[in-house]
Amino acid sequence: MRYLFSRREWLTQTSCGFGALALAGLTHAPVLAKEHPLAAKKPHHPAKAKRIIFLFMQGGVSHVDSFDYKPRLIQDDGKQMPFNDARTIANTGNRGTNHRIMKPLWKFSQHGKTGKWASDLFPEINKHIDDLCFIHSLHTEGVAHGPATLFLHCGSTNFVRPSMGSWVLYGLGTEGQNLPGFITISPSPGNGGARNYGTAFLPAFYQGTPIGKAGATASELTIRNLTGGLPVDIQKGELDLLRQLSQEQIKRDPAESAYEAVAESYERAWAMQQYAPDTLDLTKETKETLTSYGIGEKVTDTFGRQCLMARRLCEQGVRFIQVTYGDASANPAWDQHSNLPKHADHAKAVDKPIAALLSDLKKRGLLEDTLVWWGSEFGRTPYAEKNGTGRDHNPGGFTMWLAGGGVKAGFSFGSTDEFGAQAVDNKVHMHDLHATILHLLGLDHEKLTFRYAGRDFRLTDVHGHVVKEILA
Repeated sequence: MRYLFSRREWLTQTSCGFGALALAGLTHAPVLAKEHPLAAKKPHHPAKAKRIIFLFMQGGVSHVDSFDYKPRLIQDDGKQMPFNDARTIANTGNRGTNHRIMKPLWKFSQHGKTGKWASDLFPEINKHIDDLCFIHSLHTEGVAHGPATLFLHCGSTNFVRPSMGSWVLYGLGTEGQNLPGFITISPSPGNGGARNYGTAFLPAFYQGTPIGKAGATASELTIRNLTGGLPVDIQKGELDLLRQLSQEQIKRDPAESAYEAVAESYERAWAMQQYAPDTLDLTKETKETLTSYGIGEKVTDTFGRQCLMARRLCEQGVRFIQVTYGDASANPAWDQHSNLPKHADHAKAVDKPIAALLSDLKKRGLLEDTLVWWGSEFGRTPYAEKNGTGRDHNPGGFTMWLAGGGVKAGFSFGSTDEFGAQAVDNKVHMHDLHATILHLLGLDHEKLTFRYAGRDFRLTDVHGHVVKEILA
């Protein structure tokens, strides 16, 4: 007898094999098998932090207008003085070129019990000053946004290297089974684009999952094609068939990890269909919480949603969460070469949400084992660019801050010179910061390696030292 089935009926009735096993595992959320690439792994040493939230301020926040107080800029405002910074040399080919000193555009005052000097550019963050650990002596590679952004994320300005989030996921695996272990919220398509959350030569399992994109509205903060609209049994059948097809490819080429990674992505996608909508649904939060993040206010709504989403993902065991405040255009948000007062608009958009995130994490007991990292790919110069009203890029000395996750609270480390131009005291290279963050997560940056093309690679290449002075 001959039977005729519709495509939908055939997919449903052939549900079996590896896909069904994977589905059962995902729906019952067991601990991933030890041999699974995403299984939770033991750290190299006891970790202070279980996860990280990286608040990336794309474009270069001016440290001398925010958290690095330099009275000399006020004293010498308007004077022409020579500078030998990398940006001047790159632009002019000359050393000692004169530039006009420009004082901070925002007033500095002391905050908190520590009396830390900070400007009124970020008044809400300043209320948490005693919870923050400032590094004032950062210096990095790359004088332009593209190379510096890639170096910040991947430890290299030009070579294709795995992103930091991918290294962390590779080293530690994931705590949850229903969401990706590495999520980037509103990433920028420019200045490295997907390379900033890519795996390069690491297995594709460790790729970051983007939610939304830089410059997009709050309504676009979702994972694309999440629901699909098909009934659960049909989705299950499709998953089973895809898994069987993938297994056939894996048998033919067992050394190729990409096949297994594709199969895993389908399985993880099925689980996300069930769990991600609930995690990303901010309507479940109280009105008080939504208000604290600035959700519903025109200026803060989008970034407020991003920060609240980060907290919810944090609670679901996502290992590495990046939140980008940026722009989809060729000119990153904080890149004020000719209109530094524009910094105020960006600060208003992020200040309240970031402060709320810190408060929320602390109230829920999450700040103790969550490392919050705030900063840009570089800082800005102490002088006015082309004698105008903005500041140029400054990779030679700038500020970042960390909070929670095993760092000293209410602490400042390192310093730039009296103008804020160059890191001079207890200098911290970006490689050192990477090594320190990995250390806080329980990873030894010298042991976290992957053999490719005949040599062992690591995030910090052959460089980097843990900045032990900032560890609590």
